[in-house]
Amino acid sequence: MGFKCGIVGLPNVGKSTLFNALTQTAAAQAANYPFCTIEPNVGEVAVPEPRLMKLAEIAGSKEIIPARMNFVDIAGLVRGASKGEGLGNQFLATIREVDAVAYVLRCFEDGDVTHVEGRVDPIADFETVETELMLADMDSLEKRRAGVEKKAKSGEKEAKAQLVLIDLALDQLREGNPARNADVPEEAKKDWKMLQLLTAKPVLMIANVDEESAAAGNEHSEKVMERAQQEGAPAVVISAKIEAELALLEPDERAEYLGELGLEEPGLNRMIHTGYQLLGLQTYFTVGPKEARAWTIREGWTAPRAAGVIHGDFEKGFIRAETISYDDYVAVGGEQPAKDAGKMRLEGKEYIVREGDVMHFRFNA
Repeated sequence: MGFKCGIVGLPNVGKSTLFNALTQTAAAQAANYPFCTIEPNVGEVAVPEPRLMKLAEIAGSKEIIPARMNFVDIAGLVRGASKGEGLGNQFLATIREVDAVAYVLRCFEDGDVTHVEGRVDPIADFETVETELMLADMDSLEKRRAGVEKKAKSGEKEAKAQLVLIDLALDQLREGNPARNADVPEEAKKDWKMLQLLTAKPVLMIANVDEESAAAGNEHSEKVMERAQQEGAPAVVISAKIEAELALLEPDERAEYLGELGLEEPGLNRMIHTGYQLLGLQTYFTVGPKEARAWTIREGWTAPRAAGVIHGDFEKGFIRAETISYDDYVAVGGEQPAKDAGKMRLEGKEYIVREGDVMHFRFNA
């Protein structure tokens, strides 16, 4: 499982440059004119995971298989996109399919790269895109409401519950608040998600800065950080240009270049780690001579449910999970030494998988 993150923003803020860098492809055109991204581009990338390399080294694994995640590069929205301006409508539909939305905000000055509204103001950019998504949500809900209300009046229980949620969302949106700020009862959250509201999705803010500001940020990115704090959203400072250059380098050269820039890791790593935290995701491992593999699950999942990510039969026929913590596996030097040292645990159906568990599942076929 992994997660699918939609990259949105106004034209010419660096979305496609960032997408190209993250996926290390030239699939999205990063040209200097609006709407150069004509079709939503989906790129699958490996989740950076140093622990997986260490486990593979200890176990002598022939193959290393990281977890994967998807980035969706969605064409630049403009004011009026909710009403079909630019290429709005077809891309708003694409956003509904993602797990989280990353707002790329221009935090760099460059006279050679035209800003669609003629100025550099990342907060205004954020508000423009956010407003268009809220208007699209309102339009969608208002179109649905009449039909749901009719069913609710006829006594249909599900329709009554849905109508309450639609009105809750409309009240929020009409007050200028995104749907994610609504106070939704715990028991209604599953139905709330079924409304597929664009502004109900978790948000990540990306301040795209110039190369000189990649390490410390600048006055524009500081404004993004302040706004992100107000929104209760995580934010990451990235230089899309640097990420594009890093994508072309060999690992050794990449590390040297990062050091020269005063950066500890690429922006990709920080984006993914922030995205994992945003969506409550975590990693467990399966390790053996054949392969070492990372698996993505949600926090709070039980051992059988985690096993089901590998194969449905693992979940259905689950017996137990032989479990070693990552730290113990590395400290004692592998599976057999962990067994000998009493560091392997036999966990049952109620066990909540922990971050970094190394697991082997026993099941009835």
